[in-house]
Amino acid sequence: MFKPLHNYVLLERIEEENKTAGGIIIPDNAREKPSRGRVVAVGTGATENGVKIPMSVKSGDTVLFAKWASSANEVKIDGTDYVLIKETDILGIL
Repeated sequence: MFKPLHNYVLLERIEEENKTAGGIIIPDNAREKPSRGRVVAVGTGATENGVKIPMSVKSGDTVLFAKWASSANEVKIDGTDYVLIKETDILGIL
């Protein structure tokens, strides 16, 4: 399995509902990419001034991440789509 380096986190996107609260079905081409994901793997943490900073998230956590994160990279591993993102672009744990 893929193991991210430093402060990177490997996420699997969690698909959002395809219906609005009013029951209107949103077609696939009009939907935004979800900004919610499940943590698949985490790196060992960043190093700052020679001190290792531990990661705040762990495998299995459900997180909310920035939609337009500058560090986000779409990757395909063994036929599955993932997002590789820096921990600093994760907004919180759900």
